[in-house]
Amino acid sequence: MGTYVRMPAVAGQFYPGSKETLLRAIRSYTSTHGDKLSALGCVVPHAGYMYSGQVAGAVFGQLELPSRYIILCPNHTGLGQPLSIMSFGRWRTPLGEVPVDEELAAALKREMPELTDDLDSQRQEHALEVQLPFIQALKQEFSFVPITVGTSRYDALVALGEAMGHVLAARTEPVLIVASSDMNHYESDAATRVKDRKAIDRVLALDSEGLYKVILNEHVTMCGFGPTIAMLTAAKALGAKKAELIKYATSGDVSGDRDAVVGYAGMAVLR
Repeated sequence: MGTYVRMPAVAGQFYPGSKETLLRAIRSYTSTHGDKLSALGCVVPHAGYMYSGQVAGAVFGQLELPSRYIILCPNHTGLGQPLSIMSFGRWRTPLGEVPVDEELAAALKREMPELTDDLDSQRQEHALEVQLPFIQALKQEFSFVPITVGTSRYDALVALGEAMGHVLAARTEPVLIVASSDMNHYESDAATRVKDRKAIDRVLALDSEGLYKVILNEHVTMCGFGPTIAMLTAAKALGAKKAELIKYATSGDVSGDRDAVVGYAGMAVLR
């Protein structure tokens, strides 16, 4: 099973399909200044790079990047299991192949048996794939565990976060938890910024329950709120003290269309 390769599904669409063009794009997005941040988790957008690449690049460029990751994303396709993990094989992008961290994946499955090995939810999902080239361009070698979150049940999201926190607490080597999420979708720029600020404030307060309530009560269409809640839960269990908004933008900043935008927030949860 370890020889399975998950082929790129959105290369040439969400991001450049050629290695050289992709590296140039990522370098243009990841120029940073100042000291690197030591993070337990982060929220990174997953739209086409022309829209959200500046925000994603600001996050990855600002963080100390370890050699191991858990990358959580929402399930846009609706395929597969509610909590899907891929615990073997490799993922390919134009920058090469990245191995799944089989040892870490096995530990997570032992801690939370609801995590189901499921390729159907992974094959066409863009939200996780688009994160890998950023890390590949900035980190020589790394491994990761892909988890696709297709449930919005708060208790399940918290349980996933607690399982990650318990597994990672037993390790001395750092593991960064990446929650892949865009923010509010397809409302006016002004309305999106107001809604997004309410959700962002809950993340910055490390308030996973408050974020869940804001999503429901304010009708914020943040597609990766599930991964974000799980990441926050784990980070708090690992001793997170604060969070920081690294960059925010909307698609209107690129397209000029302010009538129907998508919001993008890059945030880091810190030790």
